[in-house]
Amino acid sequence: MALNLSFSSLSMSCNNSTPSNLCKASLLAPKSGSGVCFRPPATTGISETFSALKQQNKVAFIPYITAGDPDLQTTAKALKVLDNCGADMIELGLPFSDPIADGPVIQASARRALENGATLKAITSMLEKVTPELSCPIALLSYYNPIQSYGAQTFISMIKDCGIHGLIVPDLAFEESAQLRKEALKKDIEFTLLVTPTTEPSRRKAIVDASEGFVYLVSTTGVTGIRQNLNSQVEFHLNEIKKETTKPVAVGFGISRPEHVKQLSRWGADGVIVGSAIVKLLGEAENSEEGLRHVASFVKALKAAMPQNSLHEDQDKVSKSSLAIF
Repeated sequence: MALNLSFSSLSMSCNNSTPSNLCKASLLAPKSGSGVCFRPPATTGISETFSALKQQNKVAFIPYITAGDPDLQTTAKALKVLDNCGADMIELGLPFSDPIADGPVIQASARRALENGATLKAITSMLEKVTPELSCPIALLSYYNPIQSYGAQTFISMIKDCGIHGLIVPDLAFEESAQLRKEALKKDIEFTLLVTPTTEPSRRKAIVDASEGFVYLVSTTGVTGIRQNLNSQVEFHLNEIKKETTKPVAVGFGISRPEHVKQLSRWGADGVIVGSAIVKLLGEAENSEEGLRHVASFVKALKAAMPQNSLHEDQDKVSKSSLAIF
């Protein structure tokens, strides 16, 4: 699928007038003697990224967007904007017609993406061009039905070939995941599993032991969505999981404000996942250019709330702008 992308993270003028360059002027140093911005492509996977962050006492910032919303060209640009604004990992949602774990914002984004032709083949074709230019790994979130339709082996091969590092399947029960986890392992795809506040301790221990990359702690019961306050029990569940494992634990569902990010960092989360609030900015913008600008401003506000700068940025170079767009 041909994408008329007018920019490259490997060779680009530092011009803040276009969304493709959002955050670049403050985050990137010019390549010596060239007058262009430069960031090296990703060379590490998810586990290695968390390990590097831990050594620097930093918390991973993990934004989520839906592939193909509002279109694949915008997704390609959004991935680069998120990467250049300091994402340590990006969670990319594969649109599905019945996303049972998602609230109305991400459900609507999936509908828009499917209506605009965001098939798995179209998405992987786009990613083949974009992932070599990113400096952070991508984890794909997919419901099980598309995986079953293609066949596990074919699906895993497709996402591996386009540069995906991890896989999350929210509607696949742990007890039924062994074969898919085995196929992912063959291709060095890290298969991340989810635990919730209601997961029984004995079952939680088995899930934590099997999870790769990190453990995904769902902050609350119910579906994804923007919430005003964090579940006060998240700190307890974080502590319980950390008694069972040294694996990093990232918290998602309902994280939508800078103060949420700050609080989760204080509670000991190794990563913070922000989805619906970002998807909403892209989906409700009058056009993709406006949406990308809003996302960049919002991400900078979230990053400013984190106790430590990210693995990919220099605190002294990052703009202190805290424009929060909700």
